[in-house]
Amino acid sequence: MSFSFLPVPSSSHPLTPYGWDDDWAAAFSPYADQGLVPGRVVRVDRGQCDVVTPDGPVRADTAFVVPRDPMRIVCTGDWVALDADGDPRFVRTLLPRRTAFVRSTSSERSEGQVLATNIDHIAICVSLAVELDLGRIERFLALALSSSNGAALLGDGPGTGEHRPEPVVLLTKADLVPDAATLSHLVQDVEAVAPGVQVLPVSSTTGEGLDVFGAVVSGGTSVLLGISGAGKSTLANTLLGREAMEVRAARDVDGKGRHTTTTRNLLVLPQGGVLIDTPGLRGVGLFDAGTGVGELFSEIEELAARCRFHDCAHGSEPGCAVLGALEDGTLPVRRLESYRKLLRENQRIVAKTDARVRSEILKDWKRKGAEGRAAMQAKRGGRVR
Repeated sequence: MSFSFLPVPSSSHPLTPYGWDDDWAAAFSPYADQGLVPGRVVRVDRGQCDVVTPDGPVRADTAFVVPRDPMRIVCTGDWVALDADGDPRFVRTLLPRRTAFVRSTSSERSEGQVLATNIDHIAICVSLAVELDLGRIERFLALALSSSNGAALLGDGPGTGEHRPEPVVLLTKADLVPDAATLSHLVQDVEAVAPGVQVLPVSSTTGEGLDVFGAVVSGGTSVLLGISGAGKSTLANTLLGREAMEVRAARDVDGKGRHTTTTRNLLVLPQGGVLIDTPGLRGVGLFDAGTGVGELFSEIEELAARCRFHDCAHGSEPGCAVLGALEDGTLPVRRLESYRKLLRENQRIVAKTDARVRSEILKDWKRKGAEGRAAMQAKRGGRVR
């Protein structure tokens, strides 16, 4: 099956199809004087990486840029400066990252893991072959909306949000939904937890939605994210017009697939744009995603700003605008529960990785404990010690 996409404009620089622009040229210019060449990482494995350069693809060693901080490890999507020749060729430095999609690892240390860098669009793939997991969608979106902080997290800049990835939720395998009314209800369910985010049903079998998504990914770099079996590799192959990524059938019982894609791969699309396909994610832990959580649940934060007390916990305090919205039905209970859950999780992660925040939380607990004891003493008419 073929789909119509806009043709790729001719480019004056060999790396333009991979996202090279004037800003990257300016960032690289100091290294040109050192005899290095620019390149973009298209794949990483076992201390080596495949890099596309002005002279074509090369294999490079990352031994000189292996840091102790896992957030600084070379990642698919990175722009680098590397040796012009040699065997092996070495990556000498990473150019400052504009954006990064980062999740928390499953280890006890809760370190950050960078999944893709320098991205303009984040496509969250959700299979309609199984029941929707709205909580997982909210997690992906919270991380996606925090991706403009990538530079700040990685020490590459202030993270002002000048470069902001645009999230989109792709409801894949839409052809498996029995009728249009059911599909419409599913889209509305996702839109309710993804305010302001485009929700697009797509099918690699029928072609539904692919022209629209193709137009989105034709500008800049896009990353496909989702659990195994979400149809990411099938979608990538359809957009590429060839079988570049291996695919396997998902299990009927839960719609989950095996990890067909085991590495993150950067691919140039024939209609223009760059696509990063990623392995299926078993876990989507938050990592310093406070900005994303706040934006995703902006209606709750706007309500909280109208509470009588600035430190209102939205529990039983008088004059709580959030509780008022719950009572009159304008704020769904599930929405507030999700907001609280993600806030607590993000605070725990930040506390583990930031001693300063951990100290502030401890002080806040002590302050609230002292206030609680004072209130109890006042009720009893006793003297506060």
